[in-house]
Amino acid sequence: MRADVVNIEPNLNGEGLRVGVVMARFNLPVCEGLRDACLEELGILGVQADDITFVTVPGALEIPLALQAMAQNEDDAYDALIALGAVIRGETYHFELVSNEAGSALTRVGLDFDIPVANGVLTCDTDEQAEARMDEKGRDCARCAVEMANLQKAFYD
Repeated sequence: MRADVVNIEPNLNGEGLRVGVVMARFNLPVCEGLRDACLEELGILGVQADDITFVTVPGALEIPLALQAMAQNEDDAYDALIALGAVIRGETYHFELVSNEAGSALTRVGLDFDIPVANGVLTCDTDEQAEARMDEKGRDCARCAVEMANLQKAFYD
């Protein structure tokens, strides 16, 4: 690495961070697995339970609206947001519609409100695939949210 390059190391210290988590209730067993892994990992990283706001919504398409409300809430300024859900392929085009629109809207919330959004909406072909991925994806979202919140702070401090 060149000497004049600024290198900001990944920071997974969640102490003092406020995190908003929105979970879809559609495909509930998978979503609960995502939730449990995510919340446990946030705790391991040092995010205090009383610094986490957790809400549920009917499905993946409703997650971005709830995240947007959290991002707009100046009374409870969040450092990062997390989306948790599961879209399982069916026999119709609905899978592609929900997957694409939810993913796009999650990205838009992050960019529009300048806040990290960890996308934990699984898009899988089968329930078995979703169940196999839920634990690691939930944990990954917690790590992503903390790392990106700290990166944002490094840029603005």
